[in-house]
Amino acid sequence: MFLTISTTGTADRPATDLGFLLHKHPEKAQRFSTSHGTAHVVYPEADAERCTAALLLEVDPVALVRRGKGKGRGGAPDAALGRYVNDRPYAASSLLAVALRSVFASAMRGQCAARPELAKQPLPLRIEVPVLPARGGAGLVERLFGPLGWSVRAEPLPLDETFPEWGDSRYVRLVLEGECELSRALRHLYVLLPVLDDAKHYWVTPDEVDKLLRAGEGWLEHHPEQRLIVGRYLARRWSLAREAMARLELERLADVDDVAVEEIDNAVDEETDTEQKPVPLAVRRRAAILDVLRLSGATRVLDLGCGQGQLVGALLKEGQFTEIVGMDVSMRALHEAGRRLRLDRLPERQSRRVRLVQGSLAYTDDRLKGFDAAVLSEVVEHVDPERLPALEYAVFGAARPRTVVVTTPNVEYNVRWESLPAGRVRHADHRFEWTREEFRRWAEEVAARHGYAVTFGPVGPEDPEVGPPTQLACFAQEGNGSGSGSGDGRRDADGDADGGAGAGAGAGGGGRGEGKKGVNRNRGVSGGSGAQMSVDVGVSVSGTEGSGKGRARGRNGAAA
Repeated sequence: MFLTISTTGTADRPATDLGFLLHKHPEKAQRFSTSHGTAHVVYPEADAERCTAALLLEVDPVALVRRGKGKGRGGAPDAALGRYVNDRPYAASSLLAVALRSVFASAMRGQCAARPELAKQPLPLRIEVPVLPARGGAGLVERLFGPLGWSVRAEPLPLDETFPEWGDSRYVRLVLEGECELSRALRHLYVLLPVLDDAKHYWVTPDEVDKLLRAGEGWLEHHPEQRLIVGRYLARRWSLAREAMARLELERLADVDDVAVEEIDNAVDEETDTEQKPVPLAVRRRAAILDVLRLSGATRVLDLGCGQGQLVGALLKEGQFTEIVGMDVSMRALHEAGRRLRLDRLPERQSRRVRLVQGSLAYTDDRLKGFDAAVLSEVVEHVDPERLPALEYAVFGAARPRTVVVTTPNVEYNVRWESLPAGRVRHADHRFEWTREEFRRWAEEVAARHGYAVTFGPVGPEDPEVGPPTQLACFAQEGNGSGSGSGDGRRDADGDADGGAGAGAGAGGGGRGEGKKGVNRNRGVSGGSGAQMSVDVGVSVSGTEGSGKGRARGRNGAAA
């Protein structure tokens, strides 16, 4: 993967000033490590009349496979061989864009400590990219770079020179010429290279909006292909694209009126806006569980039916928990959990604390033995009633953690959800939903059979007639000294109910106001093929997903 930047000079302004701007000495060959290979910076020519800097990126295909978990041909290819044999080492893409930002960071920011006056001076530049993927053809290349003042030459490369009848490939040889500040030219490339490739080697997260706006400052807000650029750069994550478009429009209006963005976007006074936003029920539930686990003294914790890893992520932020294992029957959910947790990017010390494994709670599993605590958060209601004894034995009889925390919806509270039709459960995959009395009876019977003491508590605002939206039970092995709490919900001075975890460990999960509707933690366990393969999602995932009663992914508009 190769890119060159050339400029010409005079006796008064030698071309070798390019070395000051790039912070790279023309007489040295320099080498830089990147997350997917090695970047080299060399100067094929450097004198007063003409200077060329070349960036060569050597991509390690194996590192690309190990680290690439997001969209793009490098990260999630369809064919196994395609993970190692592809165009990523040769064609300019987001890999080259990231290398530009890493190797030429100061130049991209317009900083030049040795010669600060050079940073703002337009230079006669020639930029050449020998192989550039162009989804949209040479015409799109012209439409993207032309409005920025570049003279564009995009020559389509033949698919195979030996067989001209096969026509052109989707790659072009790009040459840009024009007068431009070097920092602006680098920012053009940083944004538009992955846009033309229409793929990224890493997962696009919300902070990519800020990166796009920083790199696009001064040109993107007025670009005629703004919508296409934003959509492709953000990998068509339309929620992020809408946010970026709204912020770009504010910048455009501010530029037209010659005022600061803050003077236009002033409809909300953050200092006087005291409206209290309701805390989502899922957030309260995780807070209540964390409170119980902290007070139990647990350090090694199981999240059984971990779904997309929200609770695992919360546990990782707590230094008390030294070993965290998330288990789910769904390989798809484990992949998503690994992506959300960024397991491939965690520091080694953090990555040693967490594992994601595939398994079913319909079967006993020796991997689950020896832990201090286990959590079944919104899991039991996804299990067919006739399979509950198998789950009970797998957790309480075979694994036997000192503490078990179980949460499940309170069906009595469903009448308070205006969007939930009468008689309907909160999620299409729920096999049942218990009243408070039914949950208490099941929990007490389980505790008696397996030598546990159980206490109960509410999660979320407790209604005086129908109780809380979620109910929590904390099981503690009898005689282990884990303590217990009253389980009583508390009310503040205004009379608003605070949801407390209460059960077995004290209060938690409070917060004023009603739980947010529409929140649903889709998790569960099921019967099936009984696949018990342990997988480290941070490296690779394999195995067969259970074929029985799986997890439904849709939402019915009600809160869980």
